[in-house]
Amino acid sequence: MPEIAVVGFAHAPHVPETHGTTNGVEMLVPCFQQLYADLGITKSDIDFWCSGSSDFLAGRAFSFISAIDAIGAVPPINESHVEMDAAWALYEAWVKLRSGQAQTALVYGFGKSSAGTLRQVLTMQLDPYLVAPMWPDAVSIAGLQARAGLDSGRWTEQDMAAVAGGDLGAPYVADPLRAHDIAPITDGAAAIVLAVGDRARELCERPAWITGIAHNIDAQALGGRDLTRSPSTTKAAAVATGGNTAFDIAELHAPFSHQQLILAEAIGLSADTRINPSGGALAANPMFAAGLERIGSAAQAIMSGTANRTLAHATSGPALQQNLVAVMEVQ
Repeated sequence: MPEIAVVGFAHAPHVPETHGTTNGVEMLVPCFQQLYADLGITKSDIDFWCSGSSDFLAGRAFSFISAIDAIGAVPPINESHVEMDAAWALYEAWVKLRSGQAQTALVYGFGKSSAGTLRQVLTMQLDPYLVAPMWPDAVSIAGLQARAGLDSGRWTEQDMAAVAGGDLGAPYVADPLRAHDIAPITDGAAAIVLAVGDRARELCERPAWITGIAHNIDAQALGGRDLTRSPSTTKAAAVATGGNTAFDIAELHAPFSHQQLILAEAIGLSADTRINPSGGALAANPMFAAGLERIGSAAQAIMSGTANRTLAHATSGPALQQNLVAVMEVQ
């Protein structure tokens, strides 16, 4: 099986609102141009393209097809798409490269959260028969999860505030969540280039080699699982890390402060690991790109020489339902 590394990462500015369309082209073109310039390549050097986005969030059918305008029509491309965070598009690209069907891949994700009321849009991820008709929004569900942890003694409001750097005197938004506990509405996009073996070494002086990656899913039913824990993260981490949970940096995709506490415990991170030096999703949470950004930020730390072994995590679905863990190292 070939070795695979992240060799390039770029993301669009994190802004609360953009004035472009929902097809992502305006955000993606600068990301692609930055990667081409950084790596000294053109789009002709990319063997496989894979994206992550949501037609529902964009409010249009086949929105990912419109986004391909950012790539260009010539030459023809080998392309795929996943309807979730682009971290899972990266997993598909990783499988494509592992199978020997490509030497390079460009993975990208985009989302314009400001186009609608995000906390209500995400209700459509829930059970369409028993839960969604009651319209519990995403922030309220996260509030239920946080309250369950407080009532069971798993964490305190002080622990939550410490994650977010928040003020316990601030008013509640969805008890027990305050504004600092909740990821901001963010429009954005991100892109990563993967490469195999010697091609990776040609493109990057210090590639971030992916030495483990896995993803798992928990029950969709909110009452069918313990919301204060994340067994799917634990399972994915066990495969990806091989039991070695010593990392210089861990980038955790936690859209709510208490979820960082859940994830750090589920993975088994030590106190020596720096968590989310990038700011994480609590600083900026571009839907369908935030998980990919965690991988990109963790890889960037290796490529820049500030870390030797990093972990990245991505989540999708309500209350940490689906989770992906990736480990990257220098060689």
